[in-house]
Amino acid sequence: MSNSEHHGMKPLEGLSPYCRMSNYGQEQRDDRFGRLFGDLAPNYTNPAILIEAGKAGGNMEDPNDKGRTDNVPVGMIFFGQFVDHDITLDASTTFDSVIDNPGEVANVRTPTLDLDCIYGLGPEAQPYLFSQDGAFAGVKLLTGADNPGQAGIPASDLLRSPNGRAIIGDPRNDENRIISQIQLAIIRFHNRVAQTLHDEEGLEGHDLYEEARRTTTWHYQWAVVNDFLTDICGKPVVERILGCGREFYCSDVPFIPIEFSVAAYRFGHSMIPMKVQVQKGGNRFELFGTKLGRGFDALSDADAVVDWHELLFTPENRIVERAQKMDTLLAGDLLDLPFVNGSAAEKSLATRNMLRGNTFLLPAGEKVAEAMGCEQKDIDKVIKKANDINSDFGDEGIPLWLYILAEAEVIGRAEPNGSTNEGEGLGPVGATIVAEVIIGLLELDDHAYLGANRNWSPREEWNTLGKLVTVAQP
Repeated sequence: MSNSEHHGMKPLEGLSPYCRMSNYGQEQRDDRFGRLFGDLAPNYTNPAILIEAGKAGGNMEDPNDKGRTDNVPVGMIFFGQFVDHDITLDASTTFDSVIDNPGEVANVRTPTLDLDCIYGLGPEAQPYLFSQDGAFAGVKLLTGADNPGQAGIPASDLLRSPNGRAIIGDPRNDENRIISQIQLAIIRFHNRVAQTLHDEEGLEGHDLYEEARRTTTWHYQWAVVNDFLTDICGKPVVERILGCGREFYCSDVPFIPIEFSVAAYRFGHSMIPMKVQVQKGGNRFELFGTKLGRGFDALSDADAVVDWHELLFTPENRIVERAQKMDTLLAGDLLDLPFVNGSAAEKSLATRNMLRGNTFLLPAGEKVAEAMGCEQKDIDKVIKKANDINSDFGDEGIPLWLYILAEAEVIGRAEPNGSTNEGEGLGPVGATIVAEVIIGLLELDDHAYLGANRNWSPREEWNTLGKLVTVAQP
């Protein structure tokens, strides 16, 4: 199979009977969305209730700093956004139409964690992403440091065109300064890997590119499973799925379920702080402010260069910023998005998430919990919490996204000692959906480490996300 075929150009073959059921009799395709619980009836909530629940100044707004998690670094939430951009993009649906069959909705990204946002279509199809100099021609990726005439501070920025647009595989990875710095860090990591393989094994040319890409991608995938998923879903959940198999994401084809993309994976909206400190001893800056929030332009302020020792656990162990608690509260700016022109409903991220659940005919959160075998006493606790937001939800019909946040708040992340830790991560429903889907995407990809070599382990000096993003940091 060619690189272009693997990285999103050729549909994969194979079909699970579960997926036939989940998409109403149609074959599941890797370039389409699908369902996990196609046999559950869709939930409908009056939009007026959703607008009231998610309005600015309402019961979902956190007027103050509601408190940070103990063990989840804020950089992990932005890394989650990076992962999302790697596997999913719905560029066609709107709020004013019903999507009864997500198998008809195109996923513009490949549903594999293949870092095509970093590599694009590769050095043959997109040579402008790569160096053309010496032994590393077509191997190392270009950054702003390779273009000293670039506006701003090129040595600490992505490669950019004269109009300031980043020259990268996915433009969304320049939508805020922190995610653009993640993109830059992984580009630098690839270049470090290429240099190491050249020095240690004498590889060069096409062979060097392929091995550097594989090594970089597998270390990234390892970090997704062993850092990101354990932080967000809990180590016991991850170990159970890896050890005993997936129970609900049963497919022969990697695909993105709407229960994941429309509800469960939107947990990060609750964990984003509105001010972030990105440098040691520096100030906290507004996420949507001029230093961190103006995406799609050149880095022009040295204060916005991210020091990853501040945002992730690294060997220096001097992290400052933790993520916000995972619960039913969102920062005020997220309920009144400053960059959106429209109605109050359109400007509220909470309302938009819940309206999207209506659009995609998602089942109610408690129905999904029942289908997963959750205990009724836990389901009742979550329903009660959701009704604290708006009593009109009643005893049935909690939007799946809100249910997952309420579950995180009152039940929380599974811990190795058998306890739960409220507000630190996803509860049973959310954690199972997120972990099964991401692990499933890796197991169903014969180019991923879980699909190709389950005995593979990373190099010790690169075996965590904190090490990965800091190993090439100047």
